[in-house]
Amino acid sequence: MTSLLEGAKRLVSRGADTSTRIEGLDAAITASRGHLPDELLDQSQQVLDRVSSRLWLSADHTVVAIAGATGSGKSSTFNALTGLELSAVGVRRPTTSWATACVWGAEGAEDLLDWLGIPPRHRVVRDSMLDATREDDQLRGVVLLDLPDHDSTEVSHHLEVDRLVQLADLMIWVLDPQKYADAAVHDRYLAPLATHRDVMLVVLNHVDTVPPDRLDSMLADIHRLLEADGLGGVPVIATSARTGEGIDALRDEIASRVAAKKVVRARLEADLRAAAQRLGEATGSAPAPKLSKERVATLEDALADSAGVPTVVKAVETSTRLRAGRATGWPVVSWLSKLRPDPLRRLHLDLGKSGKELSGQLSGRARTSVPAPTQVQRARVDSAVRGVADDVAKDLSRPWAQAVREASLSRRDDLNDRLDRALGDTDLGTSRIPAWAGFVRVLQWLFLLAAIGGLLWLGALFAVRYLTVELPETPDVAGYPLPLLLLAGGVVLGILFAMFCRLLVGGTARRRARVADKRLRAGIAEVADELVVKPVQQVLAGYDEARRGIDQALD
Repeated sequence: MTSLLEGAKRLVSRGADTSTRIEGLDAAITASRGHLPDELLDQSQQVLDRVSSRLWLSADHTVVAIAGATGSGKSSTFNALTGLELSAVGVRRPTTSWATACVWGAEGAEDLLDWLGIPPRHRVVRDSMLDATREDDQLRGVVLLDLPDHDSTEVSHHLEVDRLVQLADLMIWVLDPQKYADAAVHDRYLAPLATHRDVMLVVLNHVDTVPPDRLDSMLADIHRLLEADGLGGVPVIATSARTGEGIDALRDEIASRVAAKKVVRARLEADLRAAAQRLGEATGSAPAPKLSKERVATLEDALADSAGVPTVVKAVETSTRLRAGRATGWPVVSWLSKLRPDPLRRLHLDLGKSGKELSGQLSGRARTSVPAPTQVQRARVDSAVRGVADDVAKDLSRPWAQAVREASLSRRDDLNDRLDRALGDTDLGTSRIPAWAGFVRVLQWLFLLAAIGGLLWLGALFAVRYLTVELPETPDVAGYPLPLLLLAGGVVLGILFAMFCRLLVGGTARRRARVADKRLRAGIAEVADELVVKPVQQVLAGYDEARRGIDQALD
């Protein structure tokens, strides 16, 4: 990419805006890799590589390629422009697949000719000739190529024409009066190069064989065909290489374009735009969509249900009631609650921090015993995932829509394991009983000790009286013996406190269930974001970058 931009700076002095297009196309290719067909992206990359190579070659030379069918007078036109018999014509034309090059201004052209793949024996430097003329000065900086016949029966000729047509800065298509409407040139070359109209000329040769009263209508017909090919406005020059008619006009047109110093830039930008258009057709023009919060929320709800969040939340509430009730209940009967199984322990969600760390060291992760999702729950998850993908893919082109759907399912196999891990890693806030329950526990034991103390005191009094032992008078409060008050007060207050605390325990359990639900759903949201949302967003970000890169290359 650096070499591309540095090369583009070589054209800045001539008003080129190539670097912006290069940046855009390169960004579009990079963003589309893995989403659009490799063949299309490789073709676009080849365009970037050609542009890069051309930018580093001579900016003082313009490559002008003359192409045509057998018998069109292409080589005769080439010879007429050079003033030399460089290309064999008619039956004398060789079967070689190499193009012939004539250069005006040899300095700096050698690397360009090497890049074009023209063998040294097929190169002629025109300004080294002793018969150099004013016309030669007019064409200084031109590298004129005579290509093989594009309709030759030799496959190597076709390949050479195709290759050099991609490399030439200015293309001249020579037609003849008999075959100017031939589909071989229109369908294979002219129509596909509609984006290159600014670097193209069309020549109607052999006009000396056309009756004067038919020439204008024939030229009009050629313009009509070019219009149908998307090449409206391309100049059409009537020539006769045999008589020299129109050759000066063709030479002047070439010279004026070369002198303007815009042909190379125009060709490179046309290549970049054409590549960007092909990417644009595959990418589509829809703006980058954004994920709907409602769709994501639906997905998170489906995942939470599938992971067993409602089951865990219910277990948190039940476990909190059980544990806090055990702490605040009357100790005489509260121990019976130990006989009831703790639902969090049954789900392996009561390990505590150290327990989870130990479990993770032993098994690689904290595994829970939450029931596996049902068929209905799995179907709901699949529907929610499809909903997320379909919602953003509905306006995208087929390749990008498919990329979004594939991204949404790319981590599907990891979902169940990650959801279970999210449950196991969530701090449910149940490892400790509420502070107030601890205080009540102390009071309950004090009440129980008071009741036991009163009971023992009363028992001792009965025993002493039974033994007829004289003791001091038993203390009393408001006429009631103190031991009896301790016994009755301890029992009654313990029971009343236990009944009152059941109301507090219920509120605490519901509050902790809400907190657990919030934390669990936050963990589930992270899983949804990592395994579904982010992969989809990455594709959408790539689409947005590709779309912006294409627009930049086309502007």
